[in-house]
Amino acid sequence: MSVRVQDVVDALENFAPLPLQESYDNAGLQVGLTEAEVSGVLLCLDVTEDVIREAQELGCNMIVSHHPLIFHGLKHLTDGDTVERCVRMAVQSDIAVYSAHTNLDAAVDGVNYMMAERLGLVDVVLLQPRQVTLGVGSGTRTVQAGSGVIGYLPEGEDSLAFLQRVKQAFSVECLQHNELLSRHIQSVAICGGAGDFLLDEALRAGADAFLTGEMHYHQYFGHDGQIQIGVLGHYQSEQYTIDIFSQVIGEKFDRLPLFKTNVCTNPIKYL
Repeated sequence: MSVRVQDVVDALENFAPLPLQESYDNAGLQVGLTEAEVSGVLLCLDVTEDVIREAQELGCNMIVSHHPLIFHGLKHLTDGDTVERCVRMAVQSDIAVYSAHTNLDAAVDGVNYMMAERLGLVDVVLLQPRQVTLGVGSGTRTVQAGSGVIGYLPEGEDSLAFLQRVKQAFSVECLQHNELLSRHIQSVAICGGAGDFLLDEALRAGADAFLTGEMHYHQYFGHDGQIQIGVLGHYQSEQYTIDIFSQVIGEKFDRLPLFKTNVCTNPIKYL
């Protein structure tokens, strides 16, 4: 039985409905025709020219990414920048591009839950929960969503050992952190990507540690002795998002070829 682009879209949006995305976002189908038959799907964090070439080589005519290829409106389509070149390449190659971004961040069992799983946290719940009402046919249904998660280590550990384990679990080249906390860490709040807006929420929740992908310089001040801050890097914090895509699509279409990109799209390098 053939699988259409729309079938893959439906599976992803059943897991992470588009109404969960933030108002500034542009998740959803970026390029392609919904009725096209899918030959294979390449999963990635970012869509780049190298990723599209990889899809071509693998015989995939669909790419599923976390970060949207088209985030802002395009006023022309030339080769003026990376986004325009990628859109042209995808269109010329008949490759559909779909992105699940902040809707996947907000979904239960989404990005932040995956990070918690990597760290072995238990009793994981949303840090800043909200109820979202979705339109379903002629009716509605309400789902739980939210920003960030908080969970617990099965056993407390000292801050240095915890940060070293974070660094290893996420293959972090350079982990930024504040002064080491003098007490053991057990409760951990997490927000992948640019999640420093949840630091105060983590403090209110009584978290011993807060992990995110990016944090502004001045937010490090004033929290020594309060909470252990760990900043992994945006790419590092979200790199395992493709495992969610693989699980969601693979469970629905067990014969559809799925590939995880071998291209490292992190634009930040470390000396």
